[in-house]
Amino acid sequence: MPRKILCVVGARPNFMKVAPLLTAFRRRPETFDAKLIHTGQHYDAVMSDVFFEQLGMPAPDIHLGVGPGSHAAQTARIMVAFEEIVTEQKPDLVLVVGDVNSTIAAAIVSAKAGIPLAHVEAGLRSFDRRMPEEINRIVTDALASYLFVTEESGVENLAHEGADPTRIFLVGNVMIDTLDALLPRIRERHMAAELGLEAGSYGVVTLHRPSNVDDEPTLARLVGALERIGSRLPLVFPAHPRTRERLARNGLDKKLASSSVRVVEPLPYVEFISLVSESRLVLTDSGGIQEESTMLGIPCLTLRESTERPITISVGTNKLVGVDPEAAVDAVEAVLSAPRGELSYPPLWDGHAAERIAEILSGVELRPL
Repeated sequence: MPRKILCVVGARPNFMKVAPLLTAFRRRPETFDAKLIHTGQHYDAVMSDVFFEQLGMPAPDIHLGVGPGSHAAQTARIMVAFEEIVTEQKPDLVLVVGDVNSTIAAAIVSAKAGIPLAHVEAGLRSFDRRMPEEINRIVTDALASYLFVTEESGVENLAHEGADPTRIFLVGNVMIDTLDALLPRIRERHMAAELGLEAGSYGVVTLHRPSNVDDEPTLARLVGALERIGSRLPLVFPAHPRTRERLARNGLDKKLASSSVRVVEPLPYVEFISLVSESRLVLTDSGGIQEESTMLGIPCLTLRESTERPITISVGTNKLVGVDPEAAVDAVEAVLSAPRGELSYPPLWDGHAAERIAEILSGVELRPL
């Protein structure tokens, strides 16, 4: 009988990670019965529909409709709703990805119900517990029976925390599976031209971390840096709704509107990666964009003090610049004045991570930790 797997998603970055896994599972119907559970942690009907279409994902089998809220309230609502699903579905395995509230909520419910748990993107650590995502990663990894790791640092981190080495599998990066599969469509999209931009003549900005957008002085300093950078290189800023609200609350949207920083609505996956792929550089506090820019060969300047993806620095184009405006301005100037280096890709980031995970899960004895 096929193994019933509940694959849990809650926010857009989860979609890109689960899409290749669903494909890999559904290529083996005799081995897997995979169902998609959408918690609704982040949900915008238009954007979600576009993401699912672009990624070739089926509609969720179950949508919990949890919606936004504080970390505690949202996590609690997901746990209550997901517990009912686990009780009803009686899965052989729950699979979670990444580090959002849906990840930790599903992990706790599964562990307490005695259901084996797999965590994809395990072992990543920023070593900054002020980040809610770091807490989610640590707890989820402690509860998971199967730890699927994207880079060698994750293996080292898990070993340091005492994880059983027989639970740890270095498989590569499912985010890159999605990027690799959609690259032809991305190359054909030419989003820069649609926005009236010349390839290689602009930068892309994303900001969404609470430490950057919720702290008014920090956000004001970053906006000041973006204004200065925009005078040197035009910037496009697809702004998350929450980031837009914070900018407007502090009147910073007006400052950006009078500068060479163009704030636009969030973009679907293909359009956004097309915009990044034709840019000169990226300024971001996102983890996933650090990975994607590495594979695209686009210099990435990370507006954080730490990263849970150190391999993007050691073999990619990523550089930590923190949130100091002068450091950001200087880093941009350094990128613009330096020749582009040769590309180097992390081991196993080859578009086949999901296949490796499916192969492993087809052969192991599914049992809780």
